[in-house]
Amino acid sequence: MVRRFIVRIMVSAAALWIADFFLSGVTVVGGIIGGYLLAGAVLGALNTFVRPLLKLLTLPLIIGTLGLFTIVINAAILWFVARSLDAVTISGILPLLWATAIISAVQLVFDPRTT
Repeated sequence: MVRRFIVRIMVSAAALWIADFFLSGVTVVGGIIGGYLLAGAVLGALNTFVRPLLKLLTLPLIIGTLGLFTIVINAAILWFVARSLDAVTISGILPLLWATAIISAVQLVFDPRTT
């Protein structure tokens, strides 16, 4: 369990780095430890503990939209990470949606149990 959580943190940090590298509206400052790993830890913790609860509470919306509402949940979690940490800045809704897509894709490829 701890090992899986550490993998989730590392995958989240790598996904944030990829989003930061490819998107001009996403910025992570503070280096590897103060920026990417800290944001990856917060994102990993939220995906581990809060995301399942949000998915359960919004199950009718998820079913009604054939699963597309999970994009809203993922974007909300990423937005919360950006708002709660000074190290992460997302400037606008379009970079948020693209970063959500990139992070979800990276997490799907490298940590299949995340989705």
